[in-house]
Amino acid sequence: MDDLLTMSWRDALFAHWRVDRDRLAASLPAGLAPATHDGAAWVGIVCFEMADLRPRGSPVGLGFGEVNLRTYVEGRDGSRGVHFLSLDADDELGVGVARAAYDLPYYRARIGVSRDDDAVTVRSSRVHAGEPPASLDVTYRPTGGPAEPVSPGSLAAFLVENYRFYLPGDRVGRIAHDPWRLRGAAVDLRGESLFAAAGLSRPDDDPVVHYSPGSAVTAGGVERVAPAAPDDGSAATDGGRR
Repeated sequence: MDDLLTMSWRDALFAHWRVDRDRLAASLPAGLAPATHDGAAWVGIVCFEMADLRPRGSPVGLGFGEVNLRTYVEGRDGSRGVHFLSLDADDELGVGVARAAYDLPYYRARIGVSRDDDAVTVRSSRVHAGEPPASLDVTYRPTGGPAEPVSPGSLAAFLVENYRFYLPGDRVGRIAHDPWRLRGAAVDLRGESLFAAAGLSRPDDDPVVHYSPGSAVTAGGVERVAPAAPDDGSAATDGGRR
């Protein structure tokens, strides 16, 4: 994979809700279908501090807060990946680069990331002209023992170990990083309107939450994907993970 961007994600929160598969399917672009784990579809809020974001060849890195709302899908090629419902970032240049390079729904936002001992507070307010407002106000802290890799096939692996993201026009982008190392998390979600801005209702139940101290990440170029060939039983798939 040719690296277009390098970056570090720090103090990441993954908060996921089980959602109705059929309702989610109705909100997805043509060619994408909900991916499920044990029959359930999921939508997640993921927030972190972006550090040292560098386009290839840039001597200077960018840093800012980022919040995204995402779900997990299968494309026409039969592989699994992320579908971003929205991405909010506190950097005008970074938003412009991401929208131009990847055609992702990135929006300009004011995002504050603060720390008090091991607690991280993220407050985000979308300010992108012409787009619906959306906000997040959350504090989270790690719990339990040291950060550990997820178990293959587990719900945690389904939610965090994704290395592809789908784009309009049957295209896919790829990222690369070491496997996430996760801890439990205590979360105080005081408010959010990301679901509503995306045309979804957030479930009333508590989310499944994970914390990661972070990871170094690289992002490559975009490629067009072909529809999956008919399954003659001679080949096995890996669920889209690369």
